[in-house]
Amino acid sequence: MGTDDHTARVSVRGIYATAVTKRLLDADYDIVQASSVIRERFENDFDDVYHTVRVSTTDDSQGVGIHGAESGVKSVTDVLTACGRDSLAWDDITPPGTVFTAQITETQGSGAICALIPKAEIDTNTDFDDVDIADESIAKGYLPYDNTEEYIEQGEVVTVQVHDSMPPWNKTDYETDAVVGTTLRADGGLAMLIKGHDGITVDSYDSEAARELAGMVELIDIDLPEGWGVEWTHAATQASLTALESGLERAIERAEAVSERVGTEEATPTGRWLWFGRESRFALDEIRRDVLTTMQGHHRIKAAGEAASAGVDLAEALCGSAKDINSGNDSEFPFGVVTQQFGPTKGERVELYHGKPEGHAFSLGEGEVTDWDADGTIEVTRRITGHGSGTYDALGTPRESGDTAVTKVREGRWWYPTVYRSRDGDHKGTYVNICTPVECFPESVRYVDLHVDVIKYPDGTVERVDDNELNTAVAAGHIPSPLAEKTRNVASSLERALEK
Repeated sequence: MGTDDHTARVSVRGIYATAVTKRLLDADYDIVQASSVIRERFENDFDDVYHTVRVSTTDDSQGVGIHGAESGVKSVTDVLTACGRDSLAWDDITPPGTVFTAQITETQGSGAICALIPKAEIDTNTDFDDVDIADESIAKGYLPYDNTEEYIEQGEVVTVQVHDSMPPWNKTDYETDAVVGTTLRADGGLAMLIKGHDGITVDSYDSEAARELAGMVELIDIDLPEGWGVEWTHAATQASLTALESGLERAIERAEAVSERVGTEEATPTGRWLWFGRESRFALDEIRRDVLTTMQGHHRIKAAGEAASAGVDLAEALCGSAKDINSGNDSEFPFGVVTQQFGPTKGERVELYHGKPEGHAFSLGEGEVTDWDADGTIEVTRRITGHGSGTYDALGTPRESGDTAVTKVREGRWWYPTVYRSRDGDHKGTYVNICTPVECFPESVRYVDLHVDVIKYPDGTVERVDDNELNTAVAAGHIPSPLAEKTRNVASSLERALEK
């Protein structure tokens, strides 16, 4: 397996499910609670016992969240990051199920912002007046009013549990790390215990199967903790009585741990966020291709959104096992067809979404696509507005209203240049950003910045900058050594080219 954890049982969901399932099976993991599609593709029934690790595609399809028991999360992350050198992983500081003490710092129209402090770190001397919501080391939660039965106001301290966590590159809901609620839950895989919930319910789209399950669980002679009810998952409708008992027992153990606020693995889940770069998506295509027909750029296109994802499914279904669609040649990625159908093309607007090796990401601004080519090249022009003073990063030339920034990117390239000009067309400098292979999605151009840049001043002088930041990122574990080596090689090539 490549790790010392041979006990992880993994549940996999989302657009990467087939490739991830194949990858983990090859690494000797047990796949459990598989969907009907995965069972059919692998011709395997798979067990319905509870999972110890869950791998789920993020809402923006850029990567996966890996959550569960600490040892399993670490080993599964190691296996999946090995898919490509541009796979990057970060800790989830607010894994689903974690219980926090929350101080309400701000109230909004539909919810409240709160500072989250782990229960294990709370003692009688904790002074919540000292909590600084601007401190980036403190996790921040969003508490929708629908997720609490009590009236809450600024300054109040409440106990909350994470319902949904957010990847660092795609924070929403007021730039918070997680959506939280005041109702405590304990997940046992097949069964979910809910504090204050009455009786037994089944969360299933199959009403007949739900009724059958409701009758079966009456045979389980296990008492629920006082004040807790149970909600069974749809997967439970397919499980054996033994598996149901095991799932319920595990949920009870977690409920007791949560109630006692014990800082154990059961009470404090762990998680990692894994972002797949373009090379990694194509590597996952290759893995998936061992299972069934997979077109060039399968995962790259699916990551563009639901419409693009449906288009991939249709193309693969119509072409079947045709040799051309099942080729793994990256050079045959149908950029022209994909962008003409889903964007971006000339005249449309896109954001330059700038990821950082530490996990967060932000927009450099929105611009118009002023040129497009089927070879994967697009030109994005941004107009500099506002009256603020300042200079362009590293170049040192004045940043003035009326300037233009023309960025030319090419799908799959490890760098892109931005040329700055004044309102009158005078050259203010060229900034070449080195990054993971660029991907041109319908509404944004995405990549992760790799710190090192090469700049060309207006007088023609060329300089390579920020090598020290790359070295620091490698030492901190944010950039793997193979990725750093690629970064330095690209920088050297660009430096030589610009000096000619």
